[in-house]
Amino acid sequence: MGIGVLADHEIVSAIAEGELVVSPFDADLVRPAALSVRLGAQAFVLQADEPVDIADPATHPRLVPREPDARGRLRLDPGEVLLAPTLERVALSPNLAGLLDGTSDYARLGISVVLCHQVSPGFGYPNGAILTLEIVSRLSQTVYLRPGTRIGNLMLLRCAGAHRPYSRMPANYSADTVVRASRLGAS
Repeated sequence: MGIGVLADHEIVSAIAEGELVVSPFDADLVRPAALSVRLGAQAFVLQADEPVDIADPATHPRLVPREPDARGRLRLDPGEVLLAPTLERVALSPNLAGLLDGTSDYARLGISVVLCHQVSPGFGYPNGAILTLEIVSRLSQTVYLRPGTRIGNLMLLRCAGAHRPYSRMPANYSADTVVRASRLGAS
């Protein structure tokens, strides 16, 4: 196995061999060179009442729950930052890394979907963890998001193997099953 981007058949093989865990897995989400992820139903809006000092966790924004409306949609208002989990829990072996981006369909609606972009080797391994998405609308109108829809693509790359996988790093998000606030400043 070489080093590089995994193609569709390699993604399926990585799942079969336990190098990549995706739960729930839907084969229709396998793209030519990525695995699509779907929007989970839980969401939080970031709210701050004072200037944020990144060195002072007491000033960090609060996570305020955003419940789905009567039609099951998540509201995203102009200027808001919405944190939402992927529907899928993902685990990467120490030999895999990922790059996560929003889909072009969302971008063409003025909606940015990001994470920190990088999913480190060993993330969520072996049981899987959600990926927390940061969703921002560039529109002047409210947008309604639909949980369960494809919202991002996780490009997977084979690497030589991390000596210190992400799951062993301090203050990591590798076991998250729900959206968590920033751990910036945590040891």
